Amino acid sequence: RNCIDNILLRHKTCLHTMIQRKGKTKVVTGPTQKVSQNKGSKNLSKSRRKSASLVATAIFSFVLFILLCGFYVYQLNHVVSTSGDDTNPSLRRGNSVQNEQMSHFNLVELPSSSENFYASIPKAEQLTLETLAGTPSIAGVVAILQKFLSSMHNSQKELSEKFGTNPAEIIETFFDHTSNYLAPLDDAYRGRPIFDIREDDSIFMSIAAYREHLLDQTLRYAFDNAANPDKLFIGAVVQNCFGLGGGDLPCRTGVEVVGTNAAGKPRTQVSDAPPDVNGIQTFCENPVYKKYCDANQLRVLYVDENEALGPAMARYFASKLWGGETFFVQVDSHLEFAKDWDTKYVEEVKATKNYPKSVLSAYPPGFGGKIGLDTLGSKLCTCEFSTSGIESQIIRINSGSRYHKYDDRPKQIAFMAAGFFFARSEFLVDVPFDPYLPWCFMGEEITLTMRAWTSGWNIYAPRLNLIAHQYRPGRMGLPKFWESVQRTWHQPGMNTKIQLRLIQRIKNIVLYPDMTAEIIESQGDSIVLSEAQHYGLGTERTGEEYLELANINMETHQCGHMNWCHQGELE
Repeated sequence: RNCIDNILLRHKTCLHTMIQRKGKTKVVTGPTQKVSQNKGSKNLSKSRRKSASLVATAIFSFVLFILLCGFYVYQLNHVVSTSGDDTNPSLRRGNSVQNEQMSHFNLVELPSSSENFYASIPKAEQLTLETLAGTPSIAGVVAILQKFLSSMHNSQKELSEKFGTNPAEIIETFFDHTSNYLAPLDDAYRGRPIFDIREDDSIFMSIAAYREHLLDQTLRYAFDNAANPDKLFIGAVVQNCFGLGGGDLPCRTGVEVVGTNAAGKPRTQVSDAPPDVNGIQTFCENPVYKKYCDANQLRVLYVDENEALGPAMARYFASKLWGGETFFVQVDSHLEFAKDWDTKYVEEVKATKNYPKSVLSAYPPGFGGKIGLDTLGSKLCTCEFSTSGIESQIIRINSGSRYHKYDDRPKQIAFMAAGFFFARSEFLVDVPFDPYLPWCFMGEEITLTMRAWTSGWNIYAPRLNLIAHQYRPGRMGLPKFWESVQRTWHQPGMNTKIQLRLIQRIKNIVLYPDMTAEIIESQGDSIVLSEAQHYGLGTERTGEEYLELANINMETHQCGHMNWCHQGELE
């Protein structure tokens, strides 16, 4: 465009030139010339040659201008044509294309080397700058996430090779990288959505999958049973062992029960294993479902299992793959769905009294149970303080009663489940996911609950069970992310040591009296409260009001009975 502007300027100059020579003025106005002559025919001839030269220059400049305009239009059309279907509303913010060649990195071929694992998006630097400057694209957001993960990869590798690395060093390194790469993205869109929210009842499904063997099945269930599969968009964070180390069995299983010992106790072992199946690839290569991938309805961030940062961070990453859909649903990666689950959840949340600031949430029934129109939903109405030392007395949420009948409208409950909640996408603005909670498994749900409620969002139990969840006891021997953490740092229990430091952030947010900012700072752990003002409680209601409503006593570590919740007294 700058080149074209310069040519335009030159062309204009050629056509309208005032040439001053020894005080004599010659005016050239294009092909028709009026020359003021004060000299003889020799000067006239020279002037004509000069004018002809200027005309030729003008013609050449004009032709070059036309050629460059044509080239620019061709390039513009090429960019649009390679951006997927520009009529697809998922790719637009207003009238501008959000995403450039999204399918190229959705189904990125996994690299052969961990050194190059996160380098996959063309024009990453340009897309990053545009996104941070207020012209976002999903590709630009993913480029930022990949830059963070790549930098963390290098730092973790360096730290892991150092003898005796302690949790404080690991946490400090993580927080430095978060401040450098993730915080600028959050700051750029604080208080507003990254993309304009569409009013078409589209649904964005956030999935955090850790070495998940049921991911393909979950996606198939979701699309097969959706009433409007063309309005369903997936944001998946796939944390797999991709076998980058080579060999036939480059990965490790979880802790498997392989028999009993002489005392009759379970005997366990961890074995070598082949690379994990990539559920996204399996789904997208299936001829039945390939159309959804081609339509850019799947957005994927791949993370090597050795660099998995726990469920809270995986869900933060997944939330950043949102692209302007009307509704946001967060689910686990091992689910089954009832027929027309999508439209039924939309109808259910719209039926709540506090809509649009309403959240549907529940612990779904397990596999094998009934789901659909003839089942009544459960309510999250009870909690307890953990007595496990490695969980630091954090509040754990449990189910309570069920609906006794199909009520006229959904009833309020006290808690949110991280494995399933459904809300309008403004939730992401009011309750942004916290990027300063790595390696944390406990405390995610009570924090999410209190942040949402104090931001003015009421929590409701769906009246029907529309999804089923595979609950996974330890005897299944499935891999856990903390096992990868221990292997990365070559220290047993390292994830627990890190979590016990970081859980202070959670306990501070949810008002544990022994975790005030002053106490944490006096212990030398002030770093865990970094940017907490942006990811703490809301301002529409107080944390104390919530604790009174939920009958939680932080002094005595007791959860009391909530008759209003069990009986469905609040709408």
